[in-house]
Amino acid sequence: MGTKMHLSTVLMILIITVLSRTPWVASVVVPSSNCYAFNNSSHIVDFSSWIGHLFEYEGKDSDLVIRFCKDVESRSQTGYVDFGRFDIFNYFIAGSGQSHFVQGFHNGDLMNCEQSYDKMGRTAQVNIICGNCLTGQCKGRLGCICSVTYESNCRVLVELAIPCEHPGPRVFQGFTVGFHPRSWELVYNGLTQFGFAKSFRDFSFRTEQLQVTLYMTAIASLSSSVQKPSVKVLPNEGLEVRLSGSAANGMPPTTLTPSMLIVGWRCEVARDTPYEVNITIPVEGYEPIHFVLTKMCEYKQAEEGGTTRGWAIFGVLSCIFFVFSTLFCCGGFIYKTKVERQRGIDALPGMTILSACLETVSGAGQGYSRPEDLNSGVASEASWERPPGSVQGPRRSTERKYGSI
Repeated sequence: MGTKMHLSTVLMILIITVLSRTPWVASVVVPSSNCYAFNNSSHIVDFSSWIGHLFEYEGKDSDLVIRFCKDVESRSQTGYVDFGRFDIFNYFIAGSGQSHFVQGFHNGDLMNCEQSYDKMGRTAQVNIICGNCLTGQCKGRLGCICSVTYESNCRVLVELAIPCEHPGPRVFQGFTVGFHPRSWELVYNGLTQFGFAKSFRDFSFRTEQLQVTLYMTAIASLSSSVQKPSVKVLPNEGLEVRLSGSAANGMPPTTLTPSMLIVGWRCEVARDTPYEVNITIPVEGYEPIHFVLTKMCEYKQAEEGGTTRGWAIFGVLSCIFFVFSTLFCCGGFIYKTKVERQRGIDALPGMTILSACLETVSGAGQGYSRPEDLNSGVASEASWERPPGSVQGPRRSTERKYGSI
């Protein structure tokens, strides 16, 4: 009994050791909303759970209200003034100094602000502090507005203190992967896009598509951190996948010279469900780039190069036949010219056989005469004027025709 327990304990330890050493690659997926930012160390911080959270600040003439990742407005008894809405185009960035993050709000009310900042109406800038205000406010509360400063009637600066979310993985910003040199359908700014983070069966590459080319770009100063990609297929049998191109050879990608990753695949086993092709691109100092492609295998495909090999053999045989035909014709022509003393078309090899065939097809009574016998077949004008019943001279016995049997 003790021996069995000892063996089971050793087996469990071995299993745990193997699993701990097995690399697990997870995609750094783009968040479900635009309410996220990267801190100064390139770690992603997702604030999606804070969307719409209300913060109020009591002022002398009006109360400023912030709806997190929504809008900023000033409310009073006469109504409210819109100081901008949250912009989805990268206006949530890392801050500097005391501010950890900065949010920009634009396209507010235009009244008396037609010539305001960037000609976008009233605007607001929210400087986010992770923790409490410097004055000790917000204790016991889920965040608060520390201060409000009006630069003008059209622009306001706000300091907001909140308990920030825990930073996520470190993202290789500026890295893109797409189906064209200037596109980013798979990976944008280091984040795997929707549909390629895991198996997405609504879109699969067809069986007849033998390869797909992916283009990768990165910031030139950090491009040397990109390493050679690797591939893993699930299930691991039935689909042969090969990586080639400049990216597979280790060429660092840049924005001006994208590197190409050619994914070639061949279906060895047909199945109803698609294969998952997991591609991982390691990046030194950052989380690896990972995305998934799905490939259909409705039928089994022949080995690559089988058709090309057949055409190559046909081409070699054609060249050999052409060379031997040329040598045979030249040699026969020289032999008939030098030995048999024939001239012109008669010296071509096979001309006798060709004449016989033409004679047979056209009729037995016709033939083709030699050049020296042509005068014998031409009658004089006097003979043409003779009556049909007149006696003609005997035909020359030396006249011969080619093609007669």
